[in-house]
Amino acid sequence: MTTTVRVSPPPTAASEPQPQHPRRHRRTTSALVLWVANHCVAVALALFFTLPFVFVFLTSAMSDSEALTAQLWPTSWHWENYLAVFSTPNFGRWWINSLVYATAGTALMLLSSVPAAYAMAKLRFRGRRVALVVVIASMMLPPQAIIVPMYLIWSQQLGLSGTLWPLIIPLAFGDGYSIFLLRQFLLTVPQEYLDAARVDGCGTFQTLTRVVLPLCKPALLAVGLFQFFYCWNDYFGPQIYTSENPAAWTLSYGLESFKGAYHANWNLTMAATLLVMVPVLVLFFFAQKAFIEGVTLTGVKG
Repeated sequence: MTTTVRVSPPPTAASEPQPQHPRRHRRTTSALVLWVANHCVAVALALFFTLPFVFVFLTSAMSDSEALTAQLWPTSWHWENYLAVFSTPNFGRWWINSLVYATAGTALMLLSSVPAAYAMAKLRFRGRRVALVVVIASMMLPPQAIIVPMYLIWSQQLGLSGTLWPLIIPLAFGDGYSIFLLRQFLLTVPQEYLDAARVDGCGTFQTLTRVVLPLCKPALLAVGLFQFFYCWNDYFGPQIYTSENPAAWTLSYGLESFKGAYHANWNLTMAATLLVMVPVLVLFFFAQKAFIEGVTLTGVKG
């Protein structure tokens, strides 16, 4: 009777643990140190801009006694603060007012600023440089300097005080900052495109709508977002014209109602602030590529 003995093969080189090469380890460590050195400023700036949002979020979930104390983390999460904000009288109406003000103001600004910027950039007429100087001068004039006569006109002569019309109607006559930015972008549009459109029989208006507007979509989006953010965050205008009518308040001015004469509900104020910021952050997140492109392309030529 024969007995079969199985002999296991010797371990191969692949099965043996490979020692880590010290040179490879040093290369990985140096690459990590180099990445940290290159991005330390960006990481610090990211934390610098992110921490205020974290603070607002944590404060919005605290109780009234914990808000703005040494307690940085809530002991218990009070999500009912957001329900309390929505149950505030006229809070839903303030949302509608802010959307109407921002949307209508942005649309009227674009309708009035685009033709003015196109005329200053591409049309030749007497007084063009004087008009540009007037536009730049209007950018330097603070609104507080003319607020008293403007308020007297809107309230006593037109009787529109307590409404949003004194804030929306002036945007139908253009905005100096938007006109200047659009003019700077339109200067980069080749004149040959406009000449070719005129050869094909297009007039001035058709050239603007069929040739110029499709080419300046990034600039239009950038200027529109600038105006939308300004109207959404405007506090001075609603305070002057709508203070006597709570139904006409916007969200930026309505936040003041969460602070009383002797006490401020900071947890509710932070919750309302977070709700006001969310639409703007979402809008910028989806439009940031075109927004940055439009801002980059404006102002390349003087």
